[in-house]
Amino acid sequence: MNSDAIQEQAAPLRLTDPYEALSALEAAVPGMAALRRAEPARFNWAAAEACLGTALPADFKLLAELYPPLSLGDYMVVHTPPVGAEHEWAKAVLEEEEDTADLLDVDDLSGVLSAYPAPGGLLVWGSSFEGDTFLWTTHGISPQEWKVTVATHNSDWWHYTAGAIQFTADLISGALEPWGLPPVRPEVVAIRD
Repeated sequence: MNSDAIQEQAAPLRLTDPYEALSALEAAVPGMAALRRAEPARFNWAAAEACLGTALPADFKLLAELYPPLSLGDYMVVHTPPVGAEHEWAKAVLEEEEDTADLLDVDDLSGVLSAYPAPGGLLVWGSSFEGDTFLWTTHGISPQEWKVTVATHNSDWWHYTAGAIQFTADLISGALEPWGLPPVRPEVVAIRD
């Protein structure tokens, strides 16, 4: 398969400000604001990013700081770290490299895409309860430029030119075509804290 075989959707307007992306998610999931932490959690992002060997996108970090880990629409989870376990979380994210490489091999995409830490490689940030995987394509000068890559459980692969939080908001609100993904209800549950 070549890179032309992987379709790409462009966000109608890419939200580069993390607060705007989070506001879009809160608008798409009205019950979410009730789960917001009274005070932002303090994460040791430096430890997580040192372990990963890269900075993380600001929208992802903002979601983690303001909300506990969430299950959205009884469908998907954004893999934010537990407070105080940032280094362990980062190690677990890096261990998913082998799973990502296996997905690429099974779908005959290892010549087109690669797993992180390869330059521009795919780094997991979320998953669904149906076996779909949500990744960042770590290409760009800064993590704010990373786009989302979707690997559905049916072996459909595609890119969305937005960050993880905007992608999640656009998926739930219906602002994007959910190629190979089911509709996601605008419901949210805190899964742990």
